[in-house]
Amino acid sequence: MEFFQVIFRTTFFYFFVLLCYRLMGKREIGQLGVIDLIVSILIAELIAISIENIEDSIFLTIAPIIVLVVLEIGLAFISIKSRKIRTFFDGKPSLIICNGKINYNEMVKQRYSMDNLLLSLRQKEIKNVDDVEYAFLEPNGKLSIFKYNLFKTKSAYPMPLILDGSIQKKALKYIHKNLSWLEYNLNVKGVRVEDIFYCFYKNKKLFIIKKNEVC
Repeated sequence: MEFFQVIFRTTFFYFFVLLCYRLMGKREIGQLGVIDLIVSILIAELIAISIENIEDSIFLTIAPIIVLVVLEIGLAFISIKSRKIRTFFDGKPSLIICNGKINYNEMVKQRYSMDNLLLSLRQKEIKNVDDVEYAFLEPNGKLSIFKYNLFKTKSAYPMPLILDGSIQKKALKYIHKNLSWLEYNLNVKGVRVEDIFYCFYKNKKLFIIKKNEVC
C-alpha cells in the first residue's frame, strides 16, 4: 500500500510542479535569479518531505507550494514595474574588463577570481584578455563578452545610459560624460528622463526609445 502511495505522490507532484513552473514563466536553469532559486529549493524540499511522510495529508504540501508560486509571480510582476526592487533582488551587471584592462577592484567586490575569468574566456575561445573590449559579470553569474573588432578600434559602450527612467551613472562614467552633458542633450531633444525607456550612446549620438513607443 505504501509503495502505491509513494508512486501516486511522485506522479502527482511531477505534474503539479510542471504546472507551477509553467505559471511562473519560462526560465533556463542558468538564468534563475535569487527568488527563482529559493522557490525551486523550497519546492523540492517540500515535495521530498511529502513523499517520505506518506501519513501526512498531501494538502500540507500543496498549500505552501501555492503560496511560494503566488509570491514568485507577485514579486516578478513588481520587479518588472520597479527597477529598484529588481536591482535589489537580482543585482546589476559588473564591468570586469574595460577596454582590454581587468577591473580588479570589481573582481574583488564580486569575489570573482582570475581563474573564473580565464575559464570563461577559454570557453569563448578567447586566448588573451587584450582581445576583449568589454566583459560583464551578469547577475546570474555568467560572463558576457564583447571582443574588439578586427582593427581594435573603440566601439560603443554596450550598456544603456538610461534604463526605465533611471540614469545609469556608471555608464556615464565609462563613456567619460557627466549628468550635465546628458541633461543638456535631453533638453535639446525635448525629452525628460522619466519618459525614457531605453537610451544608449553610439557614434557620438544619443539613441532614445520612449516608454510610449514600447509595445
